[in-house]
Amino acid sequence: MAAAVILDRQIVPDGIGDSKTLTASQREAVFRDILRHAEVGFAYVSASEIDRLNIRRATLLAMRRAVAALPRRPAMVLVDGRDTPPGLMQPARAVVGGDALSLSIGAASIVAKVMRDRVMREIDRQDGRYGFARHMGYPTVEHRLALERHGPSPYHRMTFGPLKSWRANGGP
Repeated sequence: MAAAVILDRQIVPDGIGDSKTLTASQREAVFRDILRHAEVGFAYVSASEIDRLNIRRATLLAMRRAVAALPRRPAMVLVDGRDTPPGLMQPARAVVGGDALSLSIGAASIVAKVMRDRVMREIDRQDGRYGFARHMGYPTVEHRLALERHGPSPYHRMTFGPLKSWRANGGP
């Protein structure tokens, strides 16, 4: 999941920053304010796309899709990290640690995290065997045990570390 946000300089929601420093309820509150006062685009890359492209290239693809989903074309794209997505129609600049340095990158990180968590909860509603609503897809002990018990779901990427080793040791 990736997001792009164009903030209104006149109405910048309070609480924007690195999504990892906020609680889930804080992120949800800031997310609602961002949707009310900013232009937002977001995009999802499937597990099979990640497996086919690799995580880095898939992330850049999701970023490009998120920018393309904005209601209007931004003058400049700021990207959290070291790389900018190829194929953008506007200039872009990579900002290492950008979610803590740029309000628009921080807002995008909040939108992406909230949307990803919502997707994880929806997947959990469809198939509760893996506990996605609790671990949000991160490689917790619970998640690893569920993978051992049930094997991968269509939402798992086979290049995910535990599944990569599972396949190397005889998994399908």
